[in-house]
Amino acid sequence: MTKESDILRIVKEDILEVVGRENKIIPLKFMKLEVKVSGSFISKAIKELEGEDLIKIFSEKNSGKEYIQLTKKGRVRAKVILEKHSVLEKYFKEKRSEEEAVKATNILEHYISTEVVDQIKKLSTSKKEGISLTKLELNKESIITDIVFSDYGLFERLVSMGIFLGGKIRVMYKIPDGIVVEIKNKMFALDKDIAKEIKVAGNEKT
Repeated sequence: MTKESDILRIVKEDILEVVGRENKIIPLKFMKLEVKVSGSFISKAIKELEGEDLIKIFSEKNSGKEYIQLTKKGRVRAKVILEKHSVLEKYFKEKRSEEEAVKATNILEHYISTEVVDQIKKLSTSKKEGISLTKLELNKESIITDIVFSDYGLFERLVSMGIFLGGKIRVMYKIPDGIVVEIKNKMFALDKDIAKEIKVAGNEKT
């Protein structure tokens, strides 16, 4: 289950992304329609974003309508988020339908660093399809090139564990009906059927 702190972080990033994409002052009501979470989460996220000097909220004198806009600091942060979204969506659209690409992007963008985004850019220029994780040599580290799932709940769980596109992974040893992998000095057991759908760059060192 996603922790409340993680949900709040994701909502904050979504707010910055929406305002940054529109690139203008937008009604606060519009934001509540765009970000699909409870009003309490949006209110808390907006309060924190204001406290971090990333957004400003102001009311129209005559109508009393509330509007939201990015600060200078907020525009810089939103630009990074939008770039990340663009790179991921472009990459996934080459491998999935548009709907699937959007779903995968909306999940993954909240978990990866700018360094991983740079790695994904490199993957975009490579013509290699990658191999199944189950075929990677033991104790060899490689880059994840794709995770092929129609179950996006499972996809999100893997991503939250650190198993995501552009990340590094090492197969430590095999177990009955699965394998044990190492991600950032943490070890996880993966079912063989799940591991088969994780694609990596190959048996070369990274």
